[in-house]
Amino acid sequence: MRQCLSRLEEPPDGHGPPPTQRTHEYGSYIIEAVETNQPIRVNGNVLNRGLIRSLPENCCVEDPCLVDANGVQPTVVEHYPPQLAALNRTNINVQELIVEAALTGDVEAVHHADMLNPLTAAVCTLPQIRSRVDEMLEAQAQWLSQFTEIRV
Repeated sequence: MRQCLSRLEEPPDGHGPPPTQRTHEYGSYIIEAVETNQPIRVNGNVLNRGLIRSLPENCCVEDPCLVDANGVQPTVVEHYPPQLAALNRTNINVQELIVEAALTGDVEAVHHADMLNPLTAAVCTLPQIRSRVDEMLEAQAQWLSQFTEIRV
């Protein structure tokens, strides 16, 4: 505690004390709602467990949540527009492929994920994507060891 108090009194960067006014960030509002049982509504990133039926189970979704003394309680979104679900799935597909690649070390899954990335596909050809993925895996090899034994 002494360290925290001293940091408030003498910040290391010399720019004065940190701000004390509440910002738009949810953190302090969530803590207050849980502690005081004064309900608030936030849009929270939660695991999709039947909340948005048109999206895959267990993907992360931004969902309306009620917060009170019971904690964060996601709500079911009954009528999620199909065009939004389709847009979300373009990103979820990429994320699922990257997770598969990370868990299995499958370099082709990394290539496929990047090829399906909407922004990458809009600005790069397939050979360019393959080349840039190979360059990235080479440059990051010390942190991505699951891919080193499979690569040719």
